[in-house]
Amino acid sequence: MENERQREADAARTRELVAAISELDAAEARIQAERARLYADAFELTQEQTARLREASTREREMPLRAMAAELAVAKRVSDRTMQTHLFDAYRTVNDYAATWHAWHAGRISRAHVSVIVDNGLELTEPDARAAYEHEALAYAETTSASRLRPFAEQAAEKHNPKTMQERHDEAVLDRRVWVEDLRDGMSMLGAIGPSVEIHGVYDRLTRQGKAIKAADRVARHDAAQQDAQREAAAPARSEAGAVRCGAGRREGLEGGYDVDEHRTTGPGAGFGLSDDRNVNHTAGGAVEHQLADTGSCGNANAGEVWFDDRTLDQIRTDLLLDMMLTSTPSVDTTGDVVEGGLGAIRAHVQVTVPATSLAGTTAGGAELDGKCAVDPDTARILAGNAPGFDRVFLDPIGGAVLAVDRRHATAAQKRYLMARDVRCRFPGCRRPARDCEWDHREDYALGGKTDIDNLGAFCKRHHTLKHAAGWTVVQHPGGSLQFTAPSGLQYTDDPPPRVMFIPDPSPHPSPTAVVAPPF
Repeated sequence: MENERQREADAARTRELVAAISELDAAEARIQAERARLYADAFELTQEQTARLREASTREREMPLRAMAAELAVAKRVSDRTMQTHLFDAYRTVNDYAATWHAWHAGRISRAHVSVIVDNGLELTEPDARAAYEHEALAYAETTSASRLRPFAEQAAEKHNPKTMQERHDEAVLDRRVWVEDLRDGMSMLGAIGPSVEIHGVYDRLTRQGKAIKAADRVARHDAAQQDAQREAAAPARSEAGAVRCGAGRREGLEGGYDVDEHRTTGPGAGFGLSDDRNVNHTAGGAVEHQLADTGSCGNANAGEVWFDDRTLDQIRTDLLLDMMLTSTPSVDTTGDVVEGGLGAIRAHVQVTVPATSLAGTTAGGAELDGKCAVDPDTARILAGNAPGFDRVFLDPIGGAVLAVDRRHATAAQKRYLMARDVRCRFPGCRRPARDCEWDHREDYALGGKTDIDNLGAFCKRHHTLKHAAGWTVVQHPGGSLQFTAPSGLQYTDDPPPRVMFIPDPSPHPSPTAVVAPPF
């Protein structure tokens, strides 16, 4: 009874904290919006001053804006260039996106939402197109996080942009480049700008190769532990016959040995085939851990050598990237039989959603990579043409909700349907792609929950664990809408990502009997 009262008290306190923080967030948004309006007024004043200098030189005509930016920058202790950018951005927001500014002022959206809406609408110069785009983006912004809003805003802006995605991609791809930025402590950063599919593919392949190395290392550690246990069991029977030697099993021909009683290596053979600059540490239970003193990385179990990989996944990805860029293939591959063909057999994996009308050529946009960014139609068609199979997703023509999924080669149909519907982790605010998530039963399987699409959804490992461990409950409604109830008792709703619908381009010679053949 006491525990129940404590839980209710904790829940009530949590509700109070959420309400208080939400109130402060709304007040902060109102202050930020008011400041943006004042910045816009300051910018407008400089434009009026500039208009009065019609006969002045270009340099003189720049002075009103630069003077205003400098004065405000000194007062705020920031760069005058930064302040000049703030003035222009505020003027554009207040005047070109008035509805967005009012929603910001009312606390319905944050400054981050405003930045996403304004930044993605930069190329929409026609007032009607910009207004239509703002209406769609703002409606979604008031229901989700800024990070989730970004891909939707990109697609909405593309739909209303008179210049096609392919035209913009063809221009942008000319700016692809690689650069190096020198950092401190003998480190440098390698950066690259290129087509999204290739860049994401590179990162995906590095990640999968890194995970394969970590899996192989776990196997090696398990095997070494078993061998250590066997040697421990056999040691009493052999203690009188001579010294016990460690390594990947007993090796003949070593000139040195391992003194179990004194816990130290002796002789030139104590390094197990490694040179003297390697460190060999004896650990509890008789296990031996070998680390490379010069790189801290791993090797492979070869000719009796045993050394383990202590690198993080980020470190492995970096080492693989540099290794392959310098040698074309990894020079160290410890996966052995874990991955057939080794690391060289691992290929990049990306998920691209392409409207059938884009494949058929009747529209010029809509392709999306993992729910994160747009893909140019030419690349999307190439990927679809070379794919051994693909999902066909049927959408509601009004709301864009996923109705059904099928595939030529039907395998794991439920997962394909859920990936198409959910796109990413369904916990509010999370954007981890559904293909990297776990499949959660809304009603626990152990309690009789069914394994069907009406009781399943994508949850990343972090939020899947949180849901079960922290006491969150979830109710699924038709269409995949989820109703979350927090331990505090507050409720939150998460809907499947909306889809931007693309209207087919009008034919120059419309025919009432023309039928577009499906691309699959």
